[in-house]
Amino acid sequence: MKQVKTLLLATVLFIGTQFATAQTKVGHINVQDLMTANPAMKAAEAQLKKLQDTYDAEYKKMVQEYQTKLAQYQQDAEAKTVTDAVNETRSQEMQDMGARIQKYQDTASKDLQQKSIELQKPIMEKAQAAIQKVARAKGIQYVLDSTTGSGVLLADGTDLLVDVKKELGY
Repeated sequence: MKQVKTLLLATVLFIGTQFATAQTKVGHINVQDLMTANPAMKAAEAQLKKLQDTYDAEYKKMVQEYQTKLAQYQQDAEAKTVTDAVNETRSQEMQDMGARIQKYQDTASKDLQQKSIELQKPIMEKAQAAIQKVARAKGIQYVLDSTTGSGVLLADGTDLLVDVKKELGY
């Protein structure tokens, strides 16, 4: 009798767990694909590329100037046409130029990163709002990112990508 009660209790718990699990709906979306297809993201990337090209051109110009002066100063120093004081002044100038180039590169990198965040934040917020709206409309309580490498091993549930693209208008 005790075994029957235990078996009955285990069966009820198993069925209750299955019923509770069946009520939870999980969906997935490949956020990377969503962002790649987003026209606003493509425009943001083009704007970032243009800014990066501007920084790169200025950086190359600075490096070229540095290399030209370095070659000239080395030639003068080797020919002993200038005094040690002039050579030391030139050496300090080259160090200062190198430091300015490094600072410019660091500043440009930070500016690009900040601009990227500034451009992508509203796009991501809009996409997240659309994902939430579609998920709620479909009665889905959890949405996983199924982008490769995100940790989702199986994505056989409801895929929201098409519906979210439609919600966003692309």
